[in-house]
Amino acid sequence: MEVAIVGAGFTGAVIARELAEAGYKVTVFDERNHVAGNCHTERDAESGVMTHVYGPHIFHTDSEEVWAYVNRFGKFQNYRHQVKTIHAGQVFSMPINLHTINQFFKKSMSPAQASSFIESLAVKNITSIESFEQQALAFMGPELYEAFFKNYTEKQWAVSPKELPASILQRLPMRFSYNDNYFNHPHQGIPIDGYTAIVSSILNHPCIDVHLGVKASRKIKSEFEHVFFSGPLDAWFEYESGSLGYRTLDFTREVHEGDYQGCPVVNYADSDIPYTRISEHKHFAPWEEHDLTLIYKEYSRACGVNDIPYYPIRLVQDKSDLVKYVAKAQLEENVSFVGRLATYRYIDMDKAIAEALDAARAFLSCRSEKRDVPSFFVAPI
Repeated sequence: MEVAIVGAGFTGAVIARELAEAGYKVTVFDERNHVAGNCHTERDAESGVMTHVYGPHIFHTDSEEVWAYVNRFGKFQNYRHQVKTIHAGQVFSMPINLHTINQFFKKSMSPAQASSFIESLAVKNITSIESFEQQALAFMGPELYEAFFKNYTEKQWAVSPKELPASILQRLPMRFSYNDNYFNHPHQGIPIDGYTAIVSSILNHPCIDVHLGVKASRKIKSEFEHVFFSGPLDAWFEYESGSLGYRTLDFTREVHEGDYQGCPVVNYADSDIPYTRISEHKHFAPWEEHDLTLIYKEYSRACGVNDIPYYPIRLVQDKSDLVKYVAKAQLEENVSFVGRLATYRYIDMDKAIAEALDAARAFLSCRSEKRDVPSFFVAPI
């Protein structure tokens, strides 16, 4: 049986590998000239720094299976991510922790005191939490919200936090200790040779044929017995029910001598700075040494049809259009929609891999039991 997979990111690569190892012949298409999707890494020709071309990607997971899986295909170096935020001319640690709280309020509270203090600041009369702003005010109060999240969020999303879903903020922790490790997962790291080498290794199988620089359309259904589509859901249907809202990113590249900012990522929380953050890529590989340093200034804007989609917005109209596309997708025969773009969700790399493994297993089970393969293995709504 011949299977097509559209998209050579982690989702498409993992499904391709699992099916190939089960004896299927798999053809993978990607319209870019490289694999790994937005996780793509490459050496910068001028500085020699390993570059996260589409922005920083830190691998972190609590799944033993996923951690073992990625380590089959390349070596990961231990890495602990640190982020700073500049507000009103001062540098603060993110996510908000005991140091941030004490510094911001000019206090020296213990963990218990800080916890009680933040609880006293929280807005108590919010009965139903639906928006980002409501979540923030109920979680941390107006002072921290307005300093670190309100303006930054408006730059990132170009809408008021009152219109954004609360789930965006729910991904960010608050700590009442001096732990400034951005992630809490037990397994954290960055591949020594970059993510593209990892994905290339996953795709390196005699039953997998990869075609880069090829934009596969809905017409390929007639050429294969089954298609896994990991591109934008609305693109599969040629935007016939409207375009789902995404934010995209523009990067301004600069090369400097030495160390530019002393850490991997610095967020700029104030509205008078047009970019949202600066990433310094040599700090994503602290085991390497470089005389030059490479920085990317990151600007967020609305995503057009020809832009790279990064973050699904999922506002009211987007959800309405999504319902229409999901209904269309469920009528497609022998097509499964997988990954963050086809399910219109923001998911981390480890979750993409876990879902891809589950999708491949479900597909194999359906085939062995002669059942219909579902359009979605994870519900997008």
